Amino acid sequence: MPSKSQPIFPSEQKILVELGERIRLARLRRGLSAETLAERSSISRMTLHRAEKGMPAVAIGTYLRILAALQLQDDFNLLAKDDLLGRRLQDLALPHRRGNDDKL
Repeated sequence: MPSKSQPIFPSEQKILVELGERIRLARLRRGLSAETLAERSSISRMTLHRAEKGMPAVAIGTYLRILAALQLQDDFNLLAKDDLLGRRLQDLALPHRRGNDDKL
């Protein structure tokens, strides 16, 4: 039995749709057909179509393979690169929240 899909917020869906569109445009600028890019990415044509549409079920590893086939894999390293909020919280030295396992 397939697992239930997790809900996705509209703002998150927008990010995925925009990523998919950027991938599609990169493919077209390179003059690659969807079939060729799917083959170079070792994925099915339908999976590429889903990625280009920004469907949330596409695995992050699939996006990496697509970007690598487009020679854009270095862009993947930019994800969550600069954690401004985390650094600010660290600088404030907020006390660490203890979980249920820590109450001994």
